[in-house]
Amino acid sequence: MPAIVEASTDAARDLSARPTARPRVANFSSGPCAKRPGWSPEILARATLGRSHRAKAGKAKLRLAIDLTRDVLRLPHEYRVGIVPASDTGAVEMALWSLLGARGVDLLAWESFGEGWVTDALKQLKLKDARVLRADYGDIVDLATVNFDNDVVFTWNGTTSGVRVPNGDFIPADRKGLTICDATSAAFAQALDWPKLDVVTFSWQKALGGEAAHGMLILSPRAVERLTSYTPPWPLPKIFRMTSGGKLIEGIFQGETINTPSMLCVEDYIDALYWAKELGGLDALIWRADANATVLARWVARTPWVDFLARNPATRSNTSVCLKIVDPLVASLPQDAQASFAKGLADALEREGAAFDIGSYRDAPPGLRIWCGATVEASDIEALTRWLDWAFAEAKADLSKA
Repeated sequence: MPAIVEASTDAARDLSARPTARPRVANFSSGPCAKRPGWSPEILARATLGRSHRAKAGKAKLRLAIDLTRDVLRLPHEYRVGIVPASDTGAVEMALWSLLGARGVDLLAWESFGEGWVTDALKQLKLKDARVLRADYGDIVDLATVNFDNDVVFTWNGTTSGVRVPNGDFIPADRKGLTICDATSAAFAQALDWPKLDVVTFSWQKALGGEAAHGMLILSPRAVERLTSYTPPWPLPKIFRMTSGGKLIEGIFQGETINTPSMLCVEDYIDALYWAKELGGLDALIWRADANATVLARWVARTPWVDFLARNPATRSNTSVCLKIVDPLVASLPQDAQASFAKGLADALEREGAAFDIGSYRDAPPGLRIWCGATVEASDIEALTRWLDWAFAEAKADLSKA
């Protein structure tokens, strides 16, 4: 594993000086995320193109992607893994529409995507026995108040807030309801507590830098039992159907996808999974994400103009790290002016080729969002911090003149 980059001190350099070295890879988007180190388009030459995905060769590739996912994530052998349409959103909605309504539900929301699942449950499915637990951006709900006699829907890692659950200890082993976990910016970067999770979803374009439009749906035996014993009262679109005649459609979890996948994207995902195995598997992926987040945390600790949006270090993400600008002059501006200032920083770094796509999510408070997952190099995070200091000094000087 590479050594964690030691951050330099403020005293050692002029923060307003324009840096000379850019990140080798300046892609810090929180989705689609940076490709793995050493990636090149040549790896796609192995893709099964011009063939039906239902042919033997296509199904073999899809099954390989499922088996490698199981291996890298260290899933319990009885859990089922399927490739489904429409990215993480499709996977979550497939679960919500198929499983909810059998009992009450607790909906946990502390960022944009959690709020999206609240909307699905209350406004689309119109569930009556539903309880919403909300927290502002930067905070997390009181996990001790969750009712696990109900089904529970939550994001493990809030991609747009940088707030994650610290672990799975808050989930009881003897729960009566199902836990439905959107883990799209946590999978392959954080230690998911699989025995506590009944449905887990994520998308390829997050922690391993895959391409879009494909979701992953992982089901525990408890989730499968619900699927085969409960029929929801609303019509299910064809792409959401996981049972037929009261039995699970096992093909979904053996590489027989519901609709046509991109075999180019499948090949890319397989390549990323092999890369993860060569690194050392899940532990190595988590280590790299932690190392990247540590570099950024050291910079935040010595930098007076910025702070984490997540208030509690125990719930701070190591992937989608969200930052707020706390400089007194900037913080005194109206909200729209603060947003304009933060956007100006992101735009300046994009013009310089020093960082791409680091603006905060559109629904989140003004600030910056920097992806620190395993496909990013710690040395690139360190180089980015120098450009952030420079961009802030430039923008604040202009603001002071205004």
